[in-house]
Amino acid sequence: MTSSLPRVHASSFLTLHYRLSGPAGDIINTFGDKPATLSLGTGELAPAVEQCLIGLEEGTRQTFALPAGAAFGERNPDMQQWLARKVLTEMGDPLEDYRLGDVVQFPTPDGRGQFAGVVLQVRGDGGVLFDFNHPLAGHPVTFEVQLLGVL
Repeated sequence: MTSSLPRVHASSFLTLHYRLSGPAGDIINTFGDKPATLSLGTGELAPAVEQCLIGLEEGTRQTFALPAGAAFGERNPDMQQWLARKVLTEMGDPLEDYRLGDVVQFPTPDGRGQFAGVVLQVRGDGGVLFDFNHPLAGHPVTFEVQLLGVL
């Protein structure tokens, strides 16, 4: 007997719990909180993570191990950039005190979204070195999913 439960396809709308983690622990974890809703193919999940979901049935709970670099690419040294204090003042709070490890949100050039950078170093003149790589870039990733609904 074949199952009549809906299966995930490339443009499915999903309600799910999921967890993405790397060597340092969880980056996102919706288990124990309200579930996420998202549409595949819209860039809400990395393509390699979306591929794990294709073909799964509603109700499935599964864990995937993705090798280093597969989920979010390799770390790119060009994604580490210095920003002058003047630029940071223009983009945000002029009194902000940046500290090693801080995650700072920046507006996208079109103003419709945001991206984040992690503070790697602060110079005496107020310049800050940011790492704009995804936190899991270049790392193995564990992706755990529980599909609650598939449309």
